[in-house]
Amino acid sequence: MVSDKSHFVSPIEILLVEDSPADVRLTKEALKEEKLHMNLHVVGDGVEAMQFLHKEGKYANAPRPDLILLDLNLPKKDGREVLKEIKEDKNLKSIPTVILTVSKAEEDVFKTYNLHANCYITKPLDLNQFSRVVQSIKDFWLTIVKLPANGGKE
Repeated sequence: MVSDKSHFVSPIEILLVEDSPADVRLTKEALKEEKLHMNLHVVGDGVEAMQFLHKEGKYANAPRPDLILLDLNLPKKDGREVLKEIKEDKNLKSIPTVILTVSKAEEDVFKTYNLHANCYITKPLDLNQFSRVVQSIKDFWLTIVKLPANGGKE
């Protein structure tokens, strides 16, 4: 008899770096439609994102994310700066980082890939399409892709 060990599997930890409450709400709704074993953590600016990732202050007990969903246009420290810091940090660079932004600018696409973003997705303005995009991210990154154990931390 094979025992079901699925309840022993750690949840997938997702960090959403997004300053728009509407986009946060839509992302949460789209992710919870299917019952995946995951925790979604939300921060609203780039400074908070780095505090979360470095486990500073109120984030001292924050889990290491398995996946980061990063907006580019953030207050305090923009997403490009956050991405650069993540990918230059030997302890963070292996965490898959998905750019999820309204920007369609080729310059942003080019720059973020040069900073080693794992993919670049433009947020659709239509609510149903936005939900489908988040579902696609979930399906691909949390179902199909094999993520590194412990975020790939060495």
